[in-house]
Amino acid sequence: MASTPYLTDAFTNPPNYSFPHSKLSRVLRDPQKTPVVLVACGSFSPVTYLHLRMFEMAKDYVRHNTDFEIVGGYLSPVSDMYKKPGLLSARHRVNMCTLASEDSTTWLMVDPWEAFQSYQRTAIVLDHFDHEINTVLGGVHTEDGEHRNVRVMLLAGSDLISTMSEPGVWSYSDLGHILGRYGTFIVERAGSAIDQATDSLARWRSNIYLISQLIQNDVSSTKVRLFLRRGLSVRYLLPNSVVDYIEQNGLYLDDVTSSPINSNLEKGKDRDVAGGSQKKDVQQMC
Repeated sequence: MASTPYLTDAFTNPPNYSFPHSKLSRVLRDPQKTPVVLVACGSFSPVTYLHLRMFEMAKDYVRHNTDFEIVGGYLSPVSDMYKKPGLLSARHRVNMCTLASEDSTTWLMVDPWEAFQSYQRTAIVLDHFDHEINTVLGGVHTEDGEHRNVRVMLLAGSDLISTMSEPGVWSYSDLGHILGRYGTFIVERAGSAIDQATDSLARWRSNIYLISQLIQNDVSSTKVRLFLRRGLSVRYLLPNSVVDYIEQNGLYLDDVTSSPINSNLEKGKDRDVAGGSQKKDVQQMC
């Protein structure tokens, strides 16, 4: 690991917050492997099957191409304080992610830490997971009782790696922290020049894992919102429980706008995990 965490002694927590870990495997099955937790940060407005599919693609890649063992995965919805235009309230986005994770997998969880407080940069979000899993919970252990720290890694679409290579979009110190200390799994997205992007991030190439999307899927939250505003069906693009929640709460029927993104926010994230557009005056990924 290349650096020390930014703020492990200065984390703030939302009211009544407790870190979710019910699906976190605390026993490493293969003692020869490195335990890994995947974290996807984004708007998730709404969460789609592609967001969920990214975790399964990463799981397959890890099993066949690395010496890692995945012990858990997390969706981390961005805070309302991010103020992205059209961003639905954190309460609804966390509820939809929770429904999706309950329906879809035995190892995916939703952490509301980022959602219900002030805007947090991606580097700090990863530090939070590292702190909760390795310091508070004490990591994991092998079947023989040997303690192991868990490696936290960012999971994102290839649009993200493209923005990381653009000057002025991400702070260099945050890039070094995210890619140097933690590392990332990047899922291929149509239209993103991954090779060119990774060339400019060559310093951290060993911590960047590129995952090919063997069955192309270009579903995005943006397209889903457009369908809903036009009165079109979005079933089978999202988990049924999420579609039901949207219908029951009358979400996305009108254009929802927020105030312009705060130009004082630190650089590095426009939160659209599986392929939103990057805003140059902020930090990462919908």
